[in-house]
Amino acid sequence: MLVSDLVVDCLAAEGVERVFGLPGEELEDLLFSLRDSDVTFVPVRHEQGAAFMADVHGRLTGDAGVCLATLGPGATNLITGVADAHLDKAPLVAITGQGSRERLNKESHQKLDVVHAFEPVVKWNAQLSDPDGVAESLRKAFKVAEYEKPGATHLELPEDVASEATDDEPLPVRARVARPAPDDGAIAAAADAVAAAERPLVLAGNGAVRADAAEALAAFVETSGIPVVSTYMGKGAVSDRNERSLMTLDSGPEGEAGGAVAAADCVLAVGYDIAEHDPAGWNPHRDKTVVHLDSEPAEVDAHYDPVVEVVADPSTALDRLADAVDRRWEAWCVDAHDRVYEHATARPAPDGPVTVANALPLLRETMADADVLVSDVGSHKMAIARRFPVYEPGRCVISNGLASMGIGVPGGVAADLAVDEDVVVATGDGGFLMNAAELETARRLDCSFTTVVFRDDDYGLISEKQTDHRGESFGTGLGNPDLVAFAESFGVEGYRAASLDEVRTAFDDAVGGDDLALIDVPIAR
Repeated sequence: MLVSDLVVDCLAAEGVERVFGLPGEELEDLLFSLRDSDVTFVPVRHEQGAAFMADVHGRLTGDAGVCLATLGPGATNLITGVADAHLDKAPLVAITGQGSRERLNKESHQKLDVVHAFEPVVKWNAQLSDPDGVAESLRKAFKVAEYEKPGATHLELPEDVASEATDDEPLPVRARVARPAPDDGAIAAAADAVAAAERPLVLAGNGAVRADAAEALAAFVETSGIPVVSTYMGKGAVSDRNERSLMTLDSGPEGEAGGAVAAADCVLAVGYDIAEHDPAGWNPHRDKTVVHLDSEPAEVDAHYDPVVEVVADPSTALDRLADAVDRRWEAWCVDAHDRVYEHATARPAPDGPVTVANALPLLRETMADADVLVSDVGSHKMAIARRFPVYEPGRCVISNGLASMGIGVPGGVAADLAVDEDVVVATGDGGFLMNAAELETARRLDCSFTTVVFRDDDYGLISEKQTDHRGESFGTGLGNPDLVAFAESFGVEGYRAASLDEVRTAFDDAVGGDDLALIDVPIAR
């Protein structure tokens, strides 16, 4: 077979069903090998969209999403989405084409050192220069991408290597490497630190969702009575209906969850990554006892300096810690939960202004617990992070590592293909138009998600920050097309909702439908 056939056989052995990408001359052999296989190639409209699709697939399934691009601009366009997966800890395998090896030692058309360009945003990175090493490299790319903490890997395939013959075969796909059981001494030290606290608090991070630790975390919180607050990417690790949930670090009227965090004397950080949320924000005086429980050691940070680190499988460690902590706290801030939850779910007055905060309770009522919300980045993301309750792990996809705008629509495509439940994309007009062309990809794939565009004709989050700092904003104003007509030009059903009553009706009509829909929501500024 050709090396390109072997690459595709390796993808199939890894369980890959789809590869998202753009074609290119240097990918010709690989594309035709995909054509003749059971792995579906999904042509998209921009390489960034392909990477975001692979990124969100990895976030939702735990299996590496795969994206494909050609050399030069194709590869550089791919980098943003790959970097997003890298900082959001989503398993992703990127494959890029390259010219023949004989022209790589000199300047040539579209030639860039792509392997080195990817180096800062991947866990592992290699050129497939030896046909006899291709199967090993593909197996390693998936193993490294999916191993805790997961992330991105990258392989470059020169076109002359792709066309060479090989009799190699894919390596067997083994069970994923299990994390070790927690050290007895670390569990005992962690239990002592928590038991000595009067106001302990659990901080649930992305890893609490990603590592399937939600069930163990809920059991620990129930047994101990300790309240829990999450990062934006940890939403749903414990149901926000649970009386011990304070939602996220910034939730509640006047940031009441933050007040509880400020009052806590001990923070048990479960699956927390400081890329998600700066620890200086919740431990500004460096006076809290911090216990780190995660699959890797803590990053060194003056505001995040754990007295003990439990490095192990989070689920197993939580079970062990629950047995070791011989004290129960009577939910020392249960009243804060009530206020935080009521603030998030309170229905707005019917004649109130159309804002993201007023629209979110109506959206939450329309969506089932298991439905998936994919949030783009912008001012609406902040409202979702603080005021959109989540009841199951992995049901709210927020990028807060790289926090790249433009993830919304591609993420909706990936989510719709990955889950059986309904999918809603929440985006601002800025992020939406960055990758809005992927609506055509969604249409072609017969997807059926709803995109809600909160339109303020502005890069609103930047305006808010500038206004806070300077009393005015500059360089943030936008123009927009008629978004309903724009959606309809793709064959997408369009709605415009200029009042809360129209917002509610549009949500009821579109969410849960069997077709693609876009809701244009002009919001008050």
